[in-house]
Amino acid sequence: MDTMSVNVATVRSAVSLADARQSAREFLEGLALPASAAETADTVVLVVSELVTNALRHGGGTCSLDMTARPESIEVAVHDRSPQAPRMRNPDLNDGTGGFGWPMVNHLARATAVTRQAAGGKTVSALLAR
Repeated sequence: MDTMSVNVATVRSAVSLADARQSAREFLEGLALPASAAETADTVVLVVSELVTNALRHGGGTCSLDMTARPESIEVAVHDRSPQAPRMRNPDLNDGTGGFGWPMVNHLARATAVTRQAAGGKTVSALLAR
């Protein structure tokens, strides 16, 4: 299979987080993954959800989502306006302020990267097994 790259969604508010998830599902359906790949699809959608949530919460309120499929992997890339990289922190179990998403993404992905953009902002990407 050739590489397939699609700008899946531009997410402009927390309300459209559901749209990002749905766009990711539609992208994966277009790949015609075998039925046994349902867990892979769930993992990709979870990573999309976490990266988009973090971008909306910490990256300036808007972001865009790109997904690329390769024969052995799927890359999720989220672009936002903040130059600040995600950080590992101890999750706060008492006040529910988060801290779980970035460690989870790092656990689920083969690799993660943060690339600062010359024009400002950054891209956070995760490479997932297909």
